[in-house]
Amino acid sequence: MSLSLVGAAEAAESAALPLATHLKSNTDLGDLHSVGASWNHEQGGSLSLRATAPDLNVWATIPAAPDGWDLATRTAIEATITNEGPEPTEVGLWIVADRGWESIADYGRVEPGASRNFICPLRQTFPDGTPKLDPQRVTGVRVMLRKPVANATVTVSHLIATGTAEPWQRPTGRLELPPIEAGPPTAGRRVRYQLPEDTGTGIHCLVYLPRDWEPGDAYPLIIEYPGNIFFTPSCYSTGLPDQCAIGYGMTKGTGAIWVSLPFIDRAAGTIAENGWGNPDDTADYATNVVEQMGDSFGGDRRNVVLTGFSRGAIACGFIGLRNDRVAAIWKAFHLCQHFDGDGWGGATMEAAIGRAGRFRGVSVFHTDNSEEMVRSVTEAMNVPTTFVQSDLGAHSTAMFLDDRDSTEALRRWFIDVTGGHDQ
Repeated sequence: MSLSLVGAAEAAESAALPLATHLKSNTDLGDLHSVGASWNHEQGGSLSLRATAPDLNVWATIPAAPDGWDLATRTAIEATITNEGPEPTEVGLWIVADRGWESIADYGRVEPGASRNFICPLRQTFPDGTPKLDPQRVTGVRVMLRKPVANATVTVSHLIATGTAEPWQRPTGRLELPPIEAGPPTAGRRVRYQLPEDTGTGIHCLVYLPRDWEPGDAYPLIIEYPGNIFFTPSCYSTGLPDQCAIGYGMTKGTGAIWVSLPFIDRAAGTIAENGWGNPDDTADYATNVVEQMGDSFGGDRRNVVLTGFSRGAIACGFIGLRNDRVAAIWKAFHLCQHFDGDGWGGATMEAAIGRAGRFRGVSVFHTDNSEEMVRSVTEAMNVPTTFVQSDLGAHSTAMFLDDRDSTEALRRWFIDVTGGHDQ
C-alpha cells in the first residue's frame, strides 16, 4: 500500500465514531430475545450471541449511550459480524429509533467461520424519497438472527458510525410522535395504561390525551391496532401497540383521544405480538377500553373511529366486527395496507363479507388498498368509501406523519365524520 493510501485509511479510521465504549458488562445490554449474550469490553468491545430457543427471529440490542449518540452529521453505522457456528446464518443489523418512522437494516448470509461488514445508511429513504429516520433519535443497534439453527453463534465487533454529511434536518411538516411515558394520562402525553382488571398482568394499551384536552369536554376516540411482528430488510414491525402512528397523524395531536390497542390472550395475561391472541378476548378488551375512555376522560362513545395498519387493518373487520357488541361501537373505519378478507390469519373473504353486515357506521377510508380487491366487503358494508394511495412505496405507517395529499385527505375525512370535539 502506498504512503498516500495508508494516510487515507488512517484518516478514515480516525474519523469513525466508536459506539459501544459505554458498555462495560452484560447488564448494560438492552432487549434480549431468545439469545444468550456475552459482552467483552476490551479493544473497543465485542458482543457474542448464541440462539437459545427456536424462533423466527432472535436478537440482542446494544443501547445507545445514556446521553445518546451524536449522529446528526454521520452517514452510516457499521459493524463486523462473524459466524462462529457450523451452519450458515442469516444476520440483520438494525438501526432502531424511538418515535421513529422506520428503522434501517442491512441483512446478509454469513458462512461458517466467515465475517461480513454490515452497513446501515443513516440517510436512507423510502422509495418516494421520504427519510426513514432522524439520526438523532437512534436508541440502539439490534443484531438479529433469522431462523437460526440451535446454538447458532455470532460475534459482533467494530460497531462504529462513519462518514460525514451536512447536519440532518427534519422535513418540513414532519410530525414527531410523542414519547411513551409512565404515569397517568394527561394532556399531550402518551402513556401506558392498564384497565383495573389487568393489574398484575402484561396487558396494557397506550393512551394519548390531546394537547387541548380539558376535563368535562367530549372528544372523538381513535382506536388503533398495530401490524404483526414482522422483520424484513424493508419493514420493521414489532407487533406492539408502541408502534402505532396513524391516530396521531390523523389529528396532529389535537381534538381527539388516541388509544393504541394490543391483541391479547387473557388466560396468559400477555400481549400477542404475532397473530390475534384470543380474538374474543381482544374484541372484549376493545369494548372495555372504549367504555373506560368515556367514563374517565370524556371519550365520546358516539364518535369512535377504528383504524389499523397491516394486521391492524384486517382487525377492523376480524376483531372490530366479531360480534354485535363490539360492532356497535364504531362510527367509521380507516384501513391501511390490508383488509379483512385478504386471507391472512383466517380472514377469508366469505367470512369477512358476513362480518361486514354487522357494521353500523357511516363511512370507511382506505389507504393503499385496492378498490377492486375489497369491493365485495365494501358492497356488504354499504356506506360511502374512500380510497387513496400514499405513494410511500413501502409497508409502513410513515406516510401519516407527513403533509402528503393522502394524509391530508384522511384528516379532512376524520373531521367530516366526527365533527371535532364538543366544548
